Amino acid sequence: MTASRYDGFPLGRAITLAELEADPYPAFARLREREPISWLPALGMWYVTRYEDVRAGLLDAARLTTASDQSTIFDTFGVHMLTSENPTHDRYRRAAQYAFAPGYIRTHFESAIGQVAASLLEEFRQSRQADLRTVFAARLPIRVILLVCGLPASAEPRMRRWYDSFEAALANFTRDPAIRAAARRSVQEFHGLLDEAIATARGSSSDTLIARLANAPPADRLSDEEIRRNLSIIFFGGISTVEALLLNCLWALFEHPQTAARVRQDRTLLPAVIEETMRWLSPVQSATRHVVEPFEWQGIHFEPHDIVNCMLGAANRDPALFADPDRFDIGRVNARRHLGFATGPHACLGSHLARTEVRVGLELLLEQLPGLQLVRSLSKPPSGYEFRQSRRLTVAWKA
Repeated sequence: MTASRYDGFPLGRAITLAELEADPYPAFARLREREPISWLPALGMWYVTRYEDVRAGLLDAARLTTASDQSTIFDTFGVHMLTSENPTHDRYRRAAQYAFAPGYIRTHFESAIGQVAASLLEEFRQSRQADLRTVFAARLPIRVILLVCGLPASAEPRMRRWYDSFEAALANFTRDPAIRAAARRSVQEFHGLLDEAIATARGSSSDTLIARLANAPPADRLSDEEIRRNLSIIFFGGISTVEALLLNCLWALFEHPQTAARVRQDRTLLPAVIEETMRWLSPVQSATRHVVEPFEWQGIHFEPHDIVNCMLGAANRDPALFADPDRFDIGRVNARRHLGFATGPHACLGSHLARTEVRVGLELLLEQLPGLQLVRSLSKPPSGYEFRQSRRLTVAWKA
């Protein structure tokens, strides 16, 4: 029998989806130490787990691209800023990036985010117990991205349904046809909503993202189809990271009561909580790339169309960079070097907006829900091999 280039990766071959779903960090540690680039038959792709290798992969757009019809993101949303490179990518990103700049967020959105968060909190504050994912974390980013785009708040229930099908599709590395079909139906429905909004926004002086895109100068304006595709990935990213990061920050604080007590006394520590949570419990575990041309990397031969998963979650616990990496430490001096928002040309466009939403949301919860504590018997620990968060986070508080 002819030897296969996939032979010789015993640790990768032993890893199962169930292990990655439940707790991937022990598997990441084994791979980092002995098979830092490893073939995983369970997913049909290569895993890269050391920090410096992951960072190098994210910066190497010449050999590792996002522009591939094998991509689950492409399969779901088509060509947009996250599935294109070079001039096309730059044109798409440039058209939308103004709305996600730190200064613009402070002046245009921070106050509104606080109002949205307060209105959501008011709906359940008197109940003294709630699943924060359902009543708050899952709703806040949808309401905010609707606000940013200039879409009606009444679209929230539909957006939630569409988002859930998108999340399943983007993690669908086994290409389940039912999951793909459901996502495509959701994309068509979402695009129908965007068509109405784009038509309404033409000629408008509104400062919403859709109005700015629809009324851009002719030389810079994206086509309606390009606007729809790029708003699809902005919509998805604007929800997934915020929901998970907010829940993961709360989980980290509940797991570390001494840190939680410090934060309750000093809310200025929240930015450090957010950065360390992005490192310690990364909401998005990987950034997928596709091989463009044959090349050698760390002694391994890669062929065109090979799928390479740059494991952000593994890189963020690499002891070569982060001392005692499995420890949650908001005093960690290099926590901001995490790759939770990726890096390079495809670094997360909405990272500043995500940080603002989570900080504002946490401030409000800690202020308005005295004695906030986890109801562990009614909660679920973080899970997910691609998008990692608690699927139910039930908390209780005093009247």
